[in-house]
Amino acid sequence: MLRQFLVVARLEHLSRAAEELRVAQPSLSRTIARLENELGTPLFDRAGRLRLNEAGRLFRGYVERSLGELDAGRRAVAESTGEGFGTVRLASETFLTFTGPLAAYKRAHPGIEVELHQMPAAEMARALRAQEIDLCVASQPIPADDLESVRLFEEPVGVGASHDHPLAGRPSVSIDDLADESFISASRGHWQRRLLDRLFATRNLTPKIICEVDELSAIAELIGAGLGIGLVPGIARNTTTRLPGTWIPVDHPDCRRAVTLSWWTGAHLSTATRLMQTTITTWNWTPNNNGPAVRHE
Repeated sequence: MLRQFLVVARLEHLSRAAEELRVAQPSLSRTIARLENELGTPLFDRAGRLRLNEAGRLFRGYVERSLGELDAGRRAVAESTGEGFGTVRLASETFLTFTGPLAAYKRAHPGIEVELHQMPAAEMARALRAQEIDLCVASQPIPADDLESVRLFEEPVGVGASHDHPLAGRPSVSIDDLADESFISASRGHWQRRLLDRLFATRNLTPKIICEVDELSAIAELIGAGLGIGLVPGIARNTTTRLPGTWIPVDHPDCRRAVTLSWWTGAHLSTATRLMQTTITTWNWTPNNNGPAVRHE
């Protein structure tokens, strides 16, 4: 019942929730109604589209934490009874730059299952508290007091452009130089989009976005094809997914990103999770070694 409630709360749509859960919609409706009767209050507003109400949002937090603790307990028991190290669940906005440490982890610990979850940073704190994931890597701050974080590296973010773009020969560009340019951008909520909006806001400007992309690997390809320019992290110049174009520094002190590894302070960290922590925090992320990771609690 509670897991079904969480799916309905996430989708706010009974038919889609029933399809995901593989149950009949009338049965799911009765389950939600029975839960509301037990609690003595509606959890959803039903005027027009189904919406989680204030009581539903409050209850969802308790359900997520309770089910998360139950799942964590099962994993802890399995580990303590010698049934293996189990699974580690890692979330990130993108895994394009993670092939190195993830491959090294699997080589060193072939018996551990690794689950990868792609999600925006705005979802990560909730997923950590609900113990849907064990660790997350974000390129923007996650505002939460109950998380611990280790900074993996900090780097400049530049502009990616095709080789024949008018800006390609420039040693650097300012925000004003970019005011009339067409941008290929990640969707709202992603760190690249948030940084782009923030940089332009310092000059009271709005970026001209001609394409929003959820498939992040496509951004570099579209830039290389000459369809527009876009913000590109410095590490992209030194990975296997190199930018098919040129990278231009941006003359602005805030055009940077700090990449952090975070986890919930109340979580039981399994052996598999601690081993993943070690692999990620000790990885040499850039050729210009930024030094050891810095822990923030």
